[in-house]
Amino acid sequence: MELSVQEICRITDGTLLCGDGGVMIRHLSFDSRDIPEDCLFIPTIGARVDGHDFIGGAFDKGAAAALTSRGDIIRPDRPHIRVADTQKALEALGCYARSQFHGPVVGITGSVGKTTTRELTKAALAAGGSVTGTVKNMNSQIGTPVILYHMDQTADRAVMEMGISAPGEMKDLVALVHPTLAVVTNIGVSHIEYLGSREGICAEKMHITDELGPEAWAVLNGDEPLLRAYREKLPCRVLTYGLQSGNDLIARDIQEGDGVTFTAVFDSAVTGYREVPVTLLIPGVHNVMNALAALGAAFALGIDPALAALSMGTFSGFSRRLERKLLGGLTLIDDSYNASPPSMKAALSVLDKASGHKKIALLADMLELGDNGPALHREVGGFAAGLSVDTFILFGELVREMAPPLRAAGKNVILCDTREEALQQAVKTAKAGDVMLLKGSNSMGLDKIAAALPEF
Repeated sequence: MELSVQEICRITDGTLLCGDGGVMIRHLSFDSRDIPEDCLFIPTIGARVDGHDFIGGAFDKGAAAALTSRGDIIRPDRPHIRVADTQKALEALGCYARSQFHGPVVGITGSVGKTTTRELTKAALAAGGSVTGTVKNMNSQIGTPVILYHMDQTADRAVMEMGISAPGEMKDLVALVHPTLAVVTNIGVSHIEYLGSREGICAEKMHITDELGPEAWAVLNGDEPLLRAYREKLPCRVLTYGLQSGNDLIARDIQEGDGVTFTAVFDSAVTGYREVPVTLLIPGVHNVMNALAALGAAFALGIDPALAALSMGTFSGFSRRLERKLLGGLTLIDDSYNASPPSMKAALSVLDKASGHKKIALLADMLELGDNGPALHREVGGFAAGLSVDTFILFGELVREMAPPLRAAGKNVILCDTREEALQQAVKTAKAGDVMLLKGSNSMGLDKIAAALPEF
């Protein structure tokens, strides 16, 4: 989208303090280190950092204009727009941009798998026309308005990832995104310390359906009882998917390797009967579920599932999400972007099925699990004890809870107090021909270990 500073003043109820109101704005940024051309810098205020302190740096990087709620003029030659609240002004710009987009908008939420499902859905919908939507991890109340402003207004469809961590956030995101089709991937325990229980997480996420009318669709993971219970409650049409019988869309004949193949079977009064072969470049049964969600969305939007499946087969994955790297003779599976109990189990299952002389899992804490953290780590440890993984390098406090069940199963367990020690143990333990998995919450910094590992 491209708006003049004067138009932005009108939309945000702002006042131009200085500069030229005719300056055109094509980009928004709340990060003073990332300032593209013709950019409006938006200084958001967080718990620890006030973006107003970086307005000067944003101008030094080339920002064309800036919002401010302080009213300070940093560069008199550049437009400064005074607003009452910079976050509200950002949301107003996102709402305006959304009002100018008239195609279907798919909203995707869930405890895990949102981003992969988002990209598989983009690929599936591309079989029926052009697609725009969320990129990177811009799925919050700060990132979403920026995506809305930047999205291609001429695209046929949009796919928006909607991430939440606290009560009320989904309603706020729905007020921005106004999804016309909702996808809910699963209900886990991420952010349970803020949302109280899995039931609380489910109730909050299901607000994604608040604006769906009788002709709209919700695509739900029918293997999850909490979601399946909504089938008869929602005013919209519902398509369920999963591995269990009784869903409208199921997967059969799953074959795992470096990627995964399966047959998607539409079989219900909702969908009719059809079998569609699917081949994915990305591994894991959990990605079969993500692909089913994408196929369900494509079906709901009238796109031929066979063409959607072929298009999904071009998606090769993300950096730090089950990303395979060859370090000389060592195969590294870098899944260090984030972690929750379901995603930890999924990653360990991928390692379990990988080919290698020795299988090594370097695991770090899963965070934001509240009081359930220790028990959930023990549960994952019990799951991992039954897999063909030889050595576990555990870095962090919570992840130590995995050690007892692993040792009881005869696994080699190495406990590490620091990231540096974990790196040293990884280098000492791994050899050419082995396979190593890195998995933990993002703030544990396993990406730094991935970057520091040598070739073997």
